[in-house]
Amino acid sequence: MPSKFGRIKDIVLKIFRTFIELETGNDIALHDLTHHLNRVLRDAGFENGFMTVTSQHTTTAISINEYEERLVEDVKAFLSKLIPAKDRYLHNDIALRDCPPDEPENAHSHLAAMLLGSSEVVSLVEGKMVLGQYQSVMLYELDGPRKRKVDVQVYGE
Repeated sequence: MPSKFGRIKDIVLKIFRTFIELETGNDIALHDLTHHLNRVLRDAGFENGFMTVTSQHTTTAISINEYEERLVEDVKAFLSKLIPAKDRYLHNDIALRDCPPDEPENAHSHLAAMLLGSSEVVSLVEGKMVLGQYQSVMLYELDGPRKRKVDVQVYGE
């Protein structure tokens, strides 16, 4: 079917799904997932398409940014100032909630995760993720240390 942009090609996308599991650092910690995702992409064997990367936890986030040691420290300081752990949050009234007695006071972690987002979509071209020179796909641990799981789905041809 012709259009003003050219001919539309019928494509059937295949789906490859896996999980990345990792142990995270204390409190706020950033983890570069890019090398894990490159391995997933090699395993999927697709040339073109896209990849979704989704956190399986409400106190982690996924984001694309530069993974540089000093910037990582700046991110930690910024989030700690923006949403201080010691502020009063209703979620932290453990005695008033129906939850286990060892439930952590982590409302600040939930709020930071909501601001950062839980997933990213990355385009794939010629078997590679389309990322800028300094971009990495990162998991933001906001309530660590913990064992975390990230869902990765690759759609492609």
